[in-house]
Amino acid sequence: MANWVVNHWLSVLVLVTWLGLNVFLFIHAFLSYEKSDKYYYTREILGFCRRSLRKQLDHNLTFHKLVAYMICLHTAIHIIAHLFNFERYSRSLQAADGSLAYILSSLSHEETEGDSWLNPIQSPNMTLLHVTFTSIPGFTGVIITIVLVLMVTSSMEFIRRSYFEVFWYTHHMFIIYFIGLGIHGIGGIVRGQTEESIEESHPHTCAEYFEKWDDHDSHCKRPQFEGNSAESWKWILAPGVLYIFERILRFYRSQQQVLITKVVMHPSKVLELQMIKRGFSMEVGQYIFVNCPSISSLEWHPFTLTSAPEEDFFSIHIRAAGDWTENLIEAFEQQHSPIPRIRVDGPFGTASEDVFRYEVAMLVGAGIGVTPFASILKSIWYKFRHADHNLKTQTIYFYWICRETGAFAWFNDLLASLEQEMEELGKVGFLNFRLFLTGWDSNIAGHAALNFDKATDILTGLKHKTFFGRPMWDNEFSTIATTHPKSVVGVFLCGPQALARSLRKCCHQYSSLDPRKVQFYFNKENF
Repeated sequence: MANWVVNHWLSVLVLVTWLGLNVFLFIHAFLSYEKSDKYYYTREILGFCRRSLRKQLDHNLTFHKLVAYMICLHTAIHIIAHLFNFERYSRSLQAADGSLAYILSSLSHEETEGDSWLNPIQSPNMTLLHVTFTSIPGFTGVIITIVLVLMVTSSMEFIRRSYFEVFWYTHHMFIIYFIGLGIHGIGGIVRGQTEESIEESHPHTCAEYFEKWDDHDSHCKRPQFEGNSAESWKWILAPGVLYIFERILRFYRSQQQVLITKVVMHPSKVLELQMIKRGFSMEVGQYIFVNCPSISSLEWHPFTLTSAPEEDFFSIHIRAAGDWTENLIEAFEQQHSPIPRIRVDGPFGTASEDVFRYEVAMLVGAGIGVTPFASILKSIWYKFRHADHNLKTQTIYFYWICRETGAFAWFNDLLASLEQEMEELGKVGFLNFRLFLTGWDSNIAGHAALNFDKATDILTGLKHKTFFGRPMWDNEFSTIATTHPKSVVGVFLCGPQALARSLRKCCHQYSSLDPRKVQFYFNKENF
């Protein structure tokens, strides 16, 4: 390594300087176009790259999974290739036919000066397991392969949903993976001829005279070999530095004091926490990471903010969906115990931030997936209260799909106040509720049918009636496309993948081929 630095330091310096200059020029130009008043109106037309860039970042988990799949694929190819290599190494050593491959394989690890061997299998009796576990590349290869298998298998959705702790701790074995990957190439098994040996005995002229390599009067000498230096550290160094920097930043932010101002227990075992934190600023639909040291000092879980940016606090709603959330709810339910300490990191952006960029918005929440839209609906309430004339959105369709009636109580007061506010302002058509109950029995349905003519719904108290069953999305999209024939409709979902596939299909199906007519754009929350 020291020799490499001495020989190549000037090249490295020039390369780093050139790359640094390019990065500086790019950032300088980017900030100029992004911030300068000179390009204000240009940004109004072009929109620059705010949404286009964030749109790609919304798929960070999809990209993460794609990278993982490619790592698994190339790991399998790498292992299979080495198995073929070892088969050929073993075959060439056992041939004993005086061929070039046999002569090269016979170069001994101990006897050849300079440890100039080429075949890692030293004797016909040496097994593949022996070579694997007695060499640095082999042993580290086994370790990082086992770690990769554990990380991938524990990342399956069933494990993540039911045993999140297993997924969380196993996934952090990536530290072992990258350390092993960094030293995997040390003492390389795949070796090459040294530069000095090539100058003395070039393979193009000496390979065919291999039988005379040991003759004193031969101009071709026995070749000398060396292992390649480790290369993988070059690929993981920059991401590793960025990761460490990001962890330090998140640690600093998480140490800032969080004050819990209100704790509310909702039906269906849902906990609402209202908090304040110095310097905290949010937008609609964003989320935060929450940690409770008394439960686990290492686990951080994402929760969507349910408060509006206009409020002087921020809030989250937590449903019991695993060991960590159940323990957290139990800790806050204990009457005579001090309130558990909470650490918060964030907020972080999501697709829902752009809801007010669309003329028409469809908000679809399934169960607790309604939380990002609670923030949006609250913000709408404040915008109308303060007569915000910059609101571009003209109509919102809000779909909430729940299994049980108790879930509607989470934000019942908010929906009722919004309904009343829209009626007082003469904006009844601005906000359209579509509440669907999927878990119901004949008693509930019969009672609702008997009271259908009443002014308010018997389940929610809203003027918008509750529907039983699941939405007929084809009918919903067809109606909206007919009502808004020339509008750009943003479809936002926080819910399961099956529902996402249905909505994405409808967005493609009901978007007009004419760009001047109705277009549906699908956006999904990713955690």
